[in-house]
Amino acid sequence: MVPLDEALEIGLIVLSTVAGAPFLIKEVQAAKGDISLAVGLMFLLMIVTIVYVPLVLPLLLPGTEVNPWDIAKSLIVTMFVPIVLGLMFRSHSPEDALHWAPLLNKVSGVALLLMLVTQLGLNISNIIDLIGSRGFLALLIFVVGSLLIGFLLGGRDPAVRSVMGLGTAQRNVAAAILVTTVNFPGTMTLTFVLVASIILPLIIIPTARRLGKQKEAEALPLP
Repeated sequence: MVPLDEALEIGLIVLSTVAGAPFLIKEVQAAKGDISLAVGLMFLLMIVTIVYVPLVLPLLLPGTEVNPWDIAKSLIVTMFVPIVLGLMFRSHSPEDALHWAPLLNKVSGVALLLMLVTQLGLNISNIIDLIGSRGFLALLIFVVGSLLIGFLLGGRDPAVRSVMGLGTAQRNVAAAILVTTVNFPGTMTLTFVLVASIILPLIIIPTARRLGKQKEAEALPLP
């Protein structure tokens, strides 16, 4: 649909193969979706990504080498270990977990905001270079199209549909950066993935908040 330079095309292909990002839980929380389903889906996508990417990416991009353990390490450290520790703490001390949950939610929200601002500042020149290009248009179509596909396949339950939509659109940027850094250093492929790491939350997080407000409005009693 959108003719791209080879470097940008490779970046888009890499993004399309990685899934299971930790941001999904925060986004589903904002959308008032099914948190338990979000955690289960994130774990499933994380495990599938570790196996899927090393098998499929060399077929899509001949010559690409992907070490499954390199991807697994980043996912284990950033996603698996924190969630397991949290579940263990909640199981052992449910009252303490409820006590600390509001504070940790605020801390995670501030951390996410700081990350977005930092990434925006560090990559502002890359974003400006990409805006107006076909690569930026292709990225927008990719994200919005993924959201719509997830929503359409999510069924009628809004809590489930929001999880599926957000989970389909959210990419595992850490894994994508790892693959592009090893295989395509110093190219526009890495720049494209870095820009995508900023554009994704800028589209998905407001969408999640809008879904949450809609759900709150639907839950209000009729006058």
